[in-house]
Amino acid sequence: MIEEILILVISFGALLLMNVPIAICIGAASFLTVLAIGNVESSYIVAQRMAGGVESFPLLAIPFFILSGYLMGEGGMARRLIDFASAAVGWCRGGLGYVNVLTCMMFGSISGSAAAAVSSVGGFMIPQMNRQGYDKAFNVALTSTAATTGLLIPPSNVMIVYAVVAGSVSVADLFMAGVLPGILMGICLMIASGLICRFRGYGGAQATSLKRIVSTFGEAVPSLLLIVIVLYGILGGICSATEASAVSVAYALFLTVAIYREVKPSALPRILLASAKTTAVVMLLVGCSTAMSWVMARENIPQNVSAALLSLSNDKIVLLLIINVILLLVGIFMDMTPAVLIFTPIFLPVAMKLGIDPVHFGMILIANLCIGLCTPPVGTCLFIGCGVGRISIAQALPSLLPFFVAMIAALMAITYMPWLSLWLPSVVRGLGQ
Repeated sequence: MIEEILILVISFGALLLMNVPIAICIGAASFLTVLAIGNVESSYIVAQRMAGGVESFPLLAIPFFILSGYLMGEGGMARRLIDFASAAVGWCRGGLGYVNVLTCMMFGSISGSAAAAVSSVGGFMIPQMNRQGYDKAFNVALTSTAATTGLLIPPSNVMIVYAVVAGSVSVADLFMAGVLPGILMGICLMIASGLICRFRGYGGAQATSLKRIVSTFGEAVPSLLLIVIVLYGILGGICSATEASAVSVAYALFLTVAIYREVKPSALPRILLASAKTTAVVMLLVGCSTAMSWVMARENIPQNVSAALLSLSNDKIVLLLIINVILLLVGIFMDMTPAVLIFTPIFLPVAMKLGIDPVHFGMILIANLCIGLCTPPVGTCLFIGCGVGRISIAQALPSLLPFFVAMIAALMAITYMPWLSLWLPSVVRGLGQ
C-alpha cells in the first residue's frame, strides 16, 4: 500500500512541477497507481471511474450556470451593478474600493464565476480606479480577492460539486449557508480596503443622492432577480438545483437579448461555444478527480489520514486549524474543483467525527480554496486580474498581503463560529415546516 501511495503522490507532484494541466496530472497519476496495484483491470478502470464521476444529475446544473454566467457577463450586467454600487457606497472616502468589492460580490454570485467577476468588473473598475489615483497593484489585488466572494454567495457551482461528493448534503442548505460567510468575507475586504485608502489618501468621496440610488437600483434589479428566482425555486420546492439552473439560462437569455439588448443573436453561437469549452474543462476535472478519489479510497488513504489527524489531538480547535493550514497549502497548488473532489472524502470524515456539520465544513472548505484562487502559481483570479491591470504578479503580491490577512480573518470566523453557516439553513427549514 505504501508503494502505491508513493507512486500516486510522486507522479502527481512531478507532473504538476512540469506544468502539465491539472486534469492530466490527476488522471495520469491515478492510472499509474492503478497499474501498480496490479490486481484490477487497469486497462479500463480509470476510464470507467471517470465516466461514472460525471454521470450525475446534480452536475447537470453546472453547464447551465456556466452558460447563464457567460450571458450575464456579456449582457451589460456588470456596468449596471457598478452604477448601483457607486451610488450606494461611492460617497465614502476610498469609495471606489467599496464599489469594487460590492460589485464583485453581486456579480460573482449571479454569474457563479470568480474569473468572470475579475474580468468583467475589473475591466471597468481597475482603469477607473487608476484614473482616480489609486495604485495599480492595489486595484488588481482588491479585485482579484473580492471576486472570490461570489463563490460563497449562492448560486455557486462549487457548492454543487461539494454536495455531490459529500453525498447526503442538500444543495439548498449549502446555498443558504454561504450567504453570511460570503457577506462577512466581503465586509473584511472592505475594511482592509478602507484602512489602506485612508492611510494612503486614495480617492475622495463622490457625490450621490437618494434619487440616484433609487434609479440605479431599479436598473440593477432585473440582474439581481436571478438570485431570487434560483433560490426561491429551490427553497420553495418548485424545482431542483438542476432545473433552477436551466431556468436561470432562460431568464439570462431573455434579459440580455430582449431587455438589455446587449447580446446580439449573432453572438449566441460564440457564447455557447465558450460555455461548452468551460464545461468540458470542469467535467474533465470532475472525471479525473473521481478516479483519483476511487484510488485513494481503495488504498484507505482517507481512513489513514483521519486516524493520523485524530491521533495528533482530540481538540476540535487544534484539528480545525491543522485542516485549514493544509487546505490553504492545497489551494496554492490546485484549482478549486479538483481540490473539493479529492479532499472532501479525506477531511469530511474527520470533521464529522469532531461533531462538525457537513454543511459547515463545506463552507470552511470553500472559503479556504477561495483564498487559493488569489495565490500563485495556480491563482486563476490573480492571473486574470494582473492581465486586466497590465502588471506582473510580482508587482501585485505586496498589495495582496493585507487582503490575505482580511480573508484569513474571515476564514477563522467561518471556522470557529458555525452559526454563520448554519443559522440561515435552519431558519429556512423552520419556515418550510
